Amino acid sequence: MTIAFIGLGNMGNPMAANLVKAGHAVNGFDLVPENLNVAKEQGVTIMANALAAVKDADVVITMLPAGKHVLSVYEDIALKAKKGALFIDSSTIDVESARKAHAGARKHGLSSIDAPVSGGTGGAAAGTLTFMAGGSDDAFATAEPILKPMAGRIVHCGGDGAGQAAKICNNMILGISMIGVAEAFVLAEKLGLSHQALFDVASTSSGQCWS
Repeated sequence: MTIAFIGLGNMGNPMAANLVKAGHAVNGFDLVPENLNVAKEQGVTIMANALAAVKDADVVITMLPAGKHVLSVYEDIALKAKKGALFIDSSTIDVESARKAHAGARKHGLSSIDAPVSGGTGGAAAGTLTFMAGGSDDAFATAEPILKPMAGRIVHCGGDGAGQAAKICNNMILGISMIGVAEAFVLAEKLGLSHQALFDVASTSSGQCWS
């Protein structure tokens, strides 16, 4: 397929590279010239702007900083997108913006899913990201084979915005566990334990977590 990839930063670049490795033609755009240079070296065809990237694309993937950026890009490119194109937003944004993006795509006869990821830059490079997808069953069925080269696991979480809902809940768990780990190591110091001793115990006990 021909895939437009808009947002070629720390996450987007390795994700786009894995799509190229899977045999897709990837047309990319980013506002940062250095990001475009990296993407070009990985086989991405660099386009002059987002409109040029989506013109002939079967699938449009966005990986952008915030909801306002996603909505702005969708508004700009939806009219120029190929009829029947699938929009996949892998940004981490708020649920309300995700639902507005779905509505905007639908208004122009486009299918869409919100598909934020977990796994960081390491997972993006390795193609082992967890995708949390929200959208219709039909849209998800179309998106799943596109996501596979970038994924270790793909979960259809429900309707419009469900992927972002899952991501914010996952982030809340992560944030709480990070606080718990930090406080535990401070307490360990006060009680005379070395960092290594606590790590060796917690990492093989019930305190083990990603943090």
